[in-house]
Amino acid sequence: MKKTYKIEVDCANCANLMENAARKTTGVASAVVNFMAQKLTVEFEDGQDEEQVMKKVLKACKKVEPDCDIEL
Repeated sequence: MKKTYKIEVDCANCANLMENAARKTTGVASAVVNFMAQKLTVEFEDGQDEEQVMKKVLKACKKVEPDCDIEL
């Protein structure tokens, strides 16, 4: 399943780092951050709980950019 979220990120480099962090999160098949549109598109692995995975993604992204926000 693929889902798009609104994300707040300040610069293109941070967006790239957050995309990499999201991709490495357990339960995520793929992730793309569109800096210009301020959107994060996540494709979940089969059988994963979307809410739990997104909590992990947010935690991973906050390690890269502490003031980032993802509207869950």
